[in-house]
Amino acid sequence: MPLVIPNLLLPAELERIRSRLASTSFTDGGHTAGPQARRVKHNEQVPRGDAVEQELAPVVEGALKRSQTFLSAVLPRRLTTPLFSRYVPGMEYGSHVDNAVMFLAQPFRSDVSVTVFLSRPDEYDGGELVIEDGPFVQQVKLPAGSAVVYPSTSVHRVGTVTRGARLAAVLWAQSLVRDAARRQILHDLDRVTQVLRQRDPDSAELMLVTASHHNLVRMWAEC
Repeated sequence: MPLVIPNLLLPAELERIRSRLASTSFTDGGHTAGPQARRVKHNEQVPRGDAVEQELAPVVEGALKRSQTFLSAVLPRRLTTPLFSRYVPGMEYGSHVDNAVMFLAQPFRSDVSVTVFLSRPDEYDGGELVIEDGPFVQQVKLPAGSAVVYPSTSVHRVGTVTRGARLAAVLWAQSLVRDAARRQILHDLDRVTQVLRQRDPDSAELMLVTASHHNLVRMWAEC
């Protein structure tokens, strides 16, 4: 199931990213897509290795690493460098599944996909992120600075933009726990521990749930 993280970026971070992207050059986004996805990918992005990417990527990465929701739900082992994309009227990204393995400096298994919305919803029409989860289809269009996290196994697409510009940062995580169902169990247990800790930090129930959470991580994690 997709997980929304509201206000991932601080207002100053969001403004810094938007300001830099407003004055930078974008190129054809098809250069970073696989053979199948390239046929349906019609957007623009900041070139890989560009100075703007090198400046802004740590801002997004830092926001994710300080988000307890992201850390709990994803259990990240490695992150890719964010891609900064732009969709203007007529652009879209058809249905696709993200590459299972990305050949970076070391082979990288994509377990979790992350989209950080950088444009306000009222700045563009269309451009919804559409995520298919079995028979269920969810459309996502979030406030600027918020993020959605979802399994990279999901078929998804970006609807056609008909007005304005849709800016986003996209990246992938390799998790310590590759199975999405197991990650969900661990995230649920962690959420329960937070509630129990607020009620009584010394309770036997908190100790039992915390131990179960850690022991399942120990059982399932690939370090």
